[in-house]
Amino acid sequence: MQSAIDAFLEHLRSEKRASKHTISNYGRDLRGLHAFLLDKRGKEPKLRDVDVYSLRGWLGALARTHAPASTARAIAAVRTFFKHARRSGRIEKDPTELLASPKVRRPLPTLVSQSAAAEIVETPDKLRDRAALELMYGSGLRVSELCGLDVGDVDLRERRVRVIGKGNKERIVPLGDKAADAVTAYLVERGRSEEQALLLSVRGKRLSVRAVQKMTKASGALGAGRSDMHPHALRHACATHMLDGGADLRSIQEVLGHSSLSTTQRYTHVSIDHLLKVYDQAHPLAKRAK
Repeated sequence: MQSAIDAFLEHLRSEKRASKHTISNYGRDLRGLHAFLLDKRGKEPKLRDVDVYSLRGWLGALARTHAPASTARAIAAVRTFFKHARRSGRIEKDPTELLASPKVRRPLPTLVSQSAAAEIVETPDKLRDRAALELMYGSGLRVSELCGLDVGDVDLRERRVRVIGKGNKERIVPLGDKAADAVTAYLVERGRSEEQALLLSVRGKRLSVRAVQKMTKASGALGAGRSDMHPHALRHACATHMLDGGADLRSIQEVLGHSSLSTTQRYTHVSIDHLLKVYDQAHPLAKRAK
């Protein structure tokens, strides 16, 4: 089984040209399965002996110690691994065909942790897709605003982006270092083009909203086990993480381009940890006796 895992990871690396992040995640999940089977059987497991009951036992153990998102990603890794093993002739039957995905309760799709957001934006191996995700998460852009960006709207030196939002209103938003690096790398790869759009499709035309939605969903599922991911979730994550980092609602309102502060207040889910921290720092009755 170990040789099959090594061959699969090499397949991802050399043929699929998957990102290092994806290969690392898949490798970790598959090594976990290998260790589970080795512990149960006391000897090196053979790939052809792995059945759906073995996989169910592993998933049951995994679910007791891992978050639902991690379990979902592990299932995706195992399914891909066994499909490759069958195509390459290592096994005749794919045991994951009988493996039902467990029904897990997920948080609202707009609630994305900082670690999950980082996994999602770092998943794509395509420089264009990485730049798109970094812009949505780093600058809080709507998907329509992202697709509407022209090359001239991005000021890499000043680290800012000119955005045309709802109602044709213009605003200037900050461009984080990671987003700037991702855009720079993409522009170098893209080279010169008569098309003014920043993000181009494979046909050299402006990237569509639908394409970004599909790409975000794929990166969410692959990077963080979040098949419910969509562009607005990354925009929401930007606002929530800025708030948790100490930004005030007025500043977040300016970044997101909301016409009223009430919209920002409804949009942003303030974490209880942040509320408790602010309370302890500001309320006179919160002073703790020492």
